[in-house]
Amino acid sequence: MSDHADGYGRTQAEIESARVRFRRALSLMVMTLVAPGSAQLVAGNKRVGRLALRIWATLWGLALLLVLLGLLDRGIVITLLTSPGILWVLRFGLIALALGWVALFADAWRLGSPLRLERGHRLALSGVSGVLCFVTAGLLFVASNLMAVQQDFITTVFGSSVVHEAEQGRYNVLLLGGDSGKGREGLRPDSLTVASIDAETGDTVLVGLPRNLADVPFPEDFPMHEEFPDGFDCEGCYLNSVNTWADDHPELFGGKGHEGIAATQAAVEEVTGLQISYHVLINMKGFASLVDAVGGVKVRVRQRTAIGGIGSPITGWIPKGRQVLDGREALWYARSRVQNSDYSRMARQKCVMNAMLQQLDPNTVLLKATGIAESSKKMLSTDIPAGELDTFVDLALKAREAKVSTVSLVPPKIDTGDPDFDKIRKMVAKAVERSEKGDEKSAGAKPSGGATSAATAKSGGSAEGSTGGGDPDKERAARVNESEDLSSAC
Repeated sequence: MSDHADGYGRTQAEIESARVRFRRALSLMVMTLVAPGSAQLVAGNKRVGRLALRIWATLWGLALLLVLLGLLDRGIVITLLTSPGILWVLRFGLIALALGWVALFADAWRLGSPLRLERGHRLALSGVSGVLCFVTAGLLFVASNLMAVQQDFITTVFGSSVVHEAEQGRYNVLLLGGDSGKGREGLRPDSLTVASIDAETGDTVLVGLPRNLADVPFPEDFPMHEEFPDGFDCEGCYLNSVNTWADDHPELFGGKGHEGIAATQAAVEEVTGLQISYHVLINMKGFASLVDAVGGVKVRVRQRTAIGGIGSPITGWIPKGRQVLDGREALWYARSRVQNSDYSRMARQKCVMNAMLQQLDPNTVLLKATGIAESSKKMLSTDIPAGELDTFVDLALKAREAKVSTVSLVPPKIDTGDPDFDKIRKMVAKAVERSEKGDEKSAGAKPSGGATSAATAKSGGSAEGSTGGGDPDKERAARVNESEDLSSAC
């Protein structure tokens, strides 16, 4: 090979030497990306290089250990990722990792002797260094922000410290949905459902309670029993107004706070015979924000449903068929009573709950964590403690694969104006018993309490004890409100 000069007066040897220096500089950057500290170990401060490589190896070891633990028992991983203390450590650990990695990239750029490179090579190296710093640090800062969002959400919403054990192997969670908007006195929970969840399998029974259930009883040792020994029988007093009445009379409860929730929970326990473990109060406007945060909810609309019409004019309709509803539409689908009954609304609420349960998968939660957390802070109020959050996250994941059945305390089985509470407790007990039998039920055991089998729900047949009369809306409501497989009935 001749040693002639190029257009810039460089010999072939000088050109090749420049290429070698550039390749070496790029190699140092790539080494820092793949194994932070390796560039320093080869060409710089070996002490720094060894420390960085040990930290990197330790992080990989912890990641592999976490994967193995997840394969053996995902509950351990869930516990780690729902602990505020661990989230705090992860948050600032990721920030420290990002800053340290950027420092190593900067040192690798220095070790590449950029001033000895040709102008084009120097610009290319600087560009590569900038991109690597931006991508790696950016991803770590985003992950750190997710930890911060999760930590803030948990400490804000799950602030209670009182832990309740499963009652006879089940957690009974009272789900309350209500509005506290303009023109409403207090917060009336117009949606009341008890989710009775098997602590081992996640099998769930949804017990729907009508808002207009009259004469609801209270335990003998509860303050409101003395005021209403024969049940909540004042003018206009129904189950959904227990909350407001109790909040208006705090002196009866010793000023402990949350009187309305405590009174509603006590009444529901007496009505259903279930010991309530925890409650979750859902603000309906916050629910709309949550639906928007996850990109909408897919439901099968069985009947055209009005938007508006509760104290306001009808502004539109949700058409029949399979729809993806945004937050506003989902809210009205769950609360509309125009041209149908409270019991139809209860059925639609159960279908929306089931749809959200099925569609809120871990990938959706991860990708939209910030929006979900912000909307959930507006939506949720609960006495579930942060220390129990891992239990309920694990149960929610199990429930996505388990069967959700329902029982609703609605006509004709229950006269909401003059309810038979002994009959109600028997209906609830039978529904829980059927859920616990599992395989026996699916093997052909005859449903009791008016429940509809999945096959009947799919075929469109009437539920036993349905309201009948050829009214499609009432028959659909009956199938959902008394279904052994909510996914099929919806």
